[in-house]
Amino acid sequence: MPKDFKKYFIIPGTPDEVYNALTNPLAIQLWTGEPAIMSTEPGSEFSLWSGSIEGKNISFEENKRIVQQWYFDDQEEESIVTIKLHPHAKGTSVELHHTNIPDTEFGEMVDGWNQSYFMSLDEFFE
Repeated sequence: MPKDFKKYFIIPGTPDEVYNALTNPLAIQLWTGEPAIMSTEPGSEFSLWSGSIEGKNISFEENKRIVQQWYFDDQEEESIVTIKLHPHAKGTSVELHHTNIPDTEFGEMVDGWNQSYFMSLDEFFE
């Protein structure tokens, strides 16, 4: 049975800086160390970390919200990632909500969000 993951992260950059770091392929390459395919065009496909994360962009609200579908092999239900950005005294509060993560991928996905994705982004802004 798929699981959901929700967590808040504080990133020491403004919401517009964090949004740019999450949507601009050149900025993504700076904090991930890998080439990225990304566009803010709804319906466009994206690829991060040399293809280890792939999916489709659903919608964008500039400097506020990103909604994506993440692909998992053999998954029937859509796995949706929603990232909301809120101004915070220390920069930006990032609200992450990832739905329908396959059981077999859940532990690795949570570790990825915590250790790779948001830790790298945090270090990029420090």
